[in-house]
Amino acid sequence: MTKSRIAAVDVGNDAVKGIFGKLDSELYIPNVIARDIEDRPVIGIEDLDQKDPADNLHVRVHSPALQDNNAIYRVGNLATKSDNASELDPGSAKSEEDQTLVMLFAALALDAVNEKNEGTFKKANGVVDANYTLGTGLPLREVKEGKDVGYRSRLLGSVHQVEFLVTPKYQGIKVNLKFDEVKVYPEGFAAYINLVMDNELNIINKDLIDKRILIQDIGGLSTDIAVIKDRNVDDDKAQGFNIGVSESLEKIREEIRTKHGVELDSRRDVVDIITKKNDRNHIMVKGSRTSVHDITDRILLELAKKQYRHLRNVWQKNSQTEICYFVGGGASVLKDYLKTLNNNLDGYNIDFFEDEKESIWMMANAYYKLIVDFSRKNEKVNKKEEKKAEKQTANASK
Repeated sequence: MTKSRIAAVDVGNDAVKGIFGKLDSELYIPNVIARDIEDRPVIGIEDLDQKDPADNLHVRVHSPALQDNNAIYRVGNLATKSDNASELDPGSAKSEEDQTLVMLFAALALDAVNEKNEGTFKKANGVVDANYTLGTGLPLREVKEGKDVGYRSRLLGSVHQVEFLVTPKYQGIKVNLKFDEVKVYPEGFAAYINLVMDNELNIINKDLIDKRILIQDIGGLSTDIAVIKDRNVDDDKAQGFNIGVSESLEKIREEIRTKHGVELDSRRDVVDIITKKNDRNHIMVKGSRTSVHDITDRILLELAKKQYRHLRNVWQKNSQTEICYFVGGGASVLKDYLKTLNNNLDGYNIDFFEDEKESIWMMANAYYKLIVDFSRKNEKVNKKEEKKAEKQTANASK
């Protein structure tokens, strides 16, 4: 029987976060792709294998799930250096974009060829056959529209191939990806699971378990507000909005270019400028340290006001709410602005994760907990059925 490896992958609008196996491996890749040629030029080709594969991902992706099949891409950090880099656009549906699948397949392929996993999958003639049990998610809005069903079916029942081209260590290797099971979770519910349960799905936050909670997940392109009541997401009251931080990051990037003549490669660079520990909101202009505080403050405060209006509207419709948790990469970017607005206005009981990494990795952690639990239960059912079949065979042979 082929081994199936656990994978929990959050294809976030800013970056892909993946957790694999028995928590033995994790990946973080910026969600940026760029179409490319097969034989991309490399300066210092002899040094290629000394570089990090995750920073130099160059792949051909073949899959019946893709609209643009067999295309060649730079992925992640390598793509950010391209003139034709592509990031997901506001208003796009994550479940329907080729980019979502390209990022997902690239992350899984990178895990499959990792030296740590030698012996996990069959490898012959430079081809790795990798089977995964995948836990992933989609925005609440897309799940409510039923798009999770189509997304899951595009992944199941087909072989998806990633071929590493000019990539350190793995050049020439092909990975055939197959899914034994795919679970697609609504992002708001996943955030709740992560808040109240550990990796064994034991309750770790008893204070929250029976509270009425809002979870406002601010992503790159969308915002989900999950309404938790009686330990479940209230599907009727949960809401998704086509507003995230990506558009504001693009505005900041454009204003910096116009005002200071500095070209930033991607939104990722903007995030680094506004979240770094030292010299926050500063860039180098012709070698001089220059503040861009006026640009970032104005644009991010404008977005924080829109996010706060959504909070206010949903809270008014769910007046018995006890606390709202802000999660996601967007919440990390807007945290100070939202706290200031709340202190000056309504004074709701809101909370953030002071640990930035915990907030950014929350979805991936939740998918991991859920897919491991599913896998365990599935294993128990299969063992029961095997024992039952053995018993029936033994009885029949008497």
